[in-house]
Order: sequence, then structure tokens, then C-alpha cells
Amino acid sequence: MDEVEFILEEAKEGMEKAISHLKKQLSNIRAGKANPSMLGSVMVEYYGAQTPLNQVANVNTPDARTLSIQPFEKSMIQEIEKGIMQANLGFNPMNNGESVIINVPPLTEERRKQLSKQAKAEAEDAKVGVRNDRKQAMQELKKVEISEDELKDAENDVQELTDSYIERIDNILATKEKEIMTV
Repeated sequence: MDEVEFILEEAKEGMEKAISHLKKQLSNIRAGKANPSMLGSVMVEYYGAQTPLNQVANVNTPDARTLSIQPFEKSMIQEIEKGIMQANLGFNPMNNGESVIINVPPLTEERRKQLSKQAKAEAEDAKVGVRNDRKQAMQELKKVEISEDELKDAENDVQELTDSYIERIDNILATKEKEIMTV
């Protein structure tokens, strides 16, 4: 593989990382329906260590408006409730002695707009990441000893790659916004 192909491949890998990071961030933004990933950021005190909720309990969605958290150890119920409250997700956990139940309230119009703004900000961050990868690739290409025509072709390839990733980000955002705004 020559240097130009290597530079293009590196740029593509960086852009792919921006997309996967965006998808991860957007999965944490709730869109009305209950989803176990909504609790992805919750940390629980487990034997003196902060541990992700999904490592101390099963999180399920019995229906579209309810999250059910079944701890692996019953003694963890209070810690799970505390962790959910500390995560400041706007949920009010209740326990029935066996598990923790969260009723996911329907989103208000104002909250939907806030979440939509948050999603746009995440998408913009991803675009910045993609553009940084483009910039770096362009700088690397200028260091490679190739003819001006080859350089122009390579720069066009990088730009096409960038445009395709920006378009993917826009599509991902549009899907998420539709999900958020759907009542």
C-alpha cells in the first residue's frame, strides 16, 4: 500500500470513530420510549468502587414507558436507586423490594427541543472531528512526494470521503431528531 492510500485509510478510520462516538452519544439521549441505554451513564457504589449499573443489574423494558432494574444482589437496591438519582437523568426510581422500577415520563415539547439541541451539538462535534481528520490528511498528503496531479486527485479523494461522512452524520442526526420529536 502506498503512502497516499495509507493516509486515506487513516483519515477514514478517524472519521469512522467520529461516527461511532456520535452514535454512542446519541443513544444516551432519550427519545420518549424507555430504553436500557438511557441508564448507560449510571454508576453504582459496589463494594467501595464506582461500577456501571449494567455490571450489577439487568436492565429491561417491560413496556414503552417503564424501565425495570433487577439487581444481581438484593442488597444493591438502595445503591442502584442512589446511583440513578445522582446521575441526574430526571427519573424517579421506586423499588418493590425485588427490583427498581422507573416510569419514564412522556417528554414535554420544551424538553424535546432541548434534547434536539443536544443532539445537534453532538452531531456538530462529530463533524468537527471529521473535518480535523480531513485537515490532518491534507497536511500529510503535502509531505508525500507525488506529482501535482496526483496530489490534486488525492485531495479530491479526501474531500469526497469527508463529504460522505458529513452526509452520514446529517442522516444520523435527522433520524434521531425525528425520534425525539415523535410524540
